[in-house]
Amino acid sequence: MIQSMTGYGVAEAEGLKVEVRSLNHRYIDVSVRIPSMLMEHEIPVRNLIKEKFARGKFDVVISLSEKRQVKVRLNKELAKGMYDSLLDMQRELSVPGTLDINVLSRYRELLLSEESEFSKDTLFNALRSAAARVEEMRNSEGEALAKELRYHAEKLEGLRGEIQELAKNLPQSYKETLTRRVAELIADASLDEARLAQEVAMIAQKADITEELARLGSHIKQFYSFLDKGGAIGRKLDFLLQEFHREANTITSKVDDVRIINLAIEMKTVIEKLREQVQNIQ
Repeated sequence: MIQSMTGYGVAEAEGLKVEVRSLNHRYIDVSVRIPSMLMEHEIPVRNLIKEKFARGKFDVVISLSEKRQVKVRLNKELAKGMYDSLLDMQRELSVPGTLDINVLSRYRELLLSEESEFSKDTLFNALRSAAARVEEMRNSEGEALAKELRYHAEKLEGLRGEIQELAKNLPQSYKETLTRRVAELIADASLDEARLAQEVAMIAQKADITEELARLGSHIKQFYSFLDKGGAIGRKLDFLLQEFHREANTITSKVDDVRIINLAIEMKTVIEKLREQVQNIQ
């Protein structure tokens, strides 16, 4: 199955909320935001994503869910020390007034949030659930991308067939050109046989696009093969598109038939559309 690189998933478990978002990226890049009490699990979290996916920019956010109740407790030792210190200061400096709860309540340091521990299993079960939802979305979008890629690949194959059909007449066309050119060269009394052979060879070579069409056909078959095989094929498809473009460029440079040149230009347009879609493939 083919995956896109765009997806989102969220899961909650025992007060923990895990969100995973993925976007297009040339390689795999994982960013993790995690509460300090779970910081020891940051690297294993990152590794789990890397083991499950081959490419993409991943943002993993782990936080306390809204259902999470934070307990608060009094730092009694600090409160007692602060109260005793204030009494000492009052006696030594003869400060009037009384010390009450209102004075101590101004110090936030006296109140501590008490966060209960989370088990490793709780964290990673939620992470796996969120990652599974990301994978499901990426698979769904990948299926749509595969259909789009096949559509454009079939169009490219059709254009190649049209060029191949037109190319059958190229030898005759170039034969006429060659005959005319030879006649012009023979008219030059200073022309030697080596020069004549060189000119003939250059014109004949320019006329032949058989190899380019054959290689392009082979590349298209390989493109279909990768689509059928699935998996992490984004880079392989991208490499094939470079080869598609190379053959199309060579065809336009080797012929002077306007019909073939126009078809080759249309091929380049289709190849560019394929390239845009392939950038989304894992």
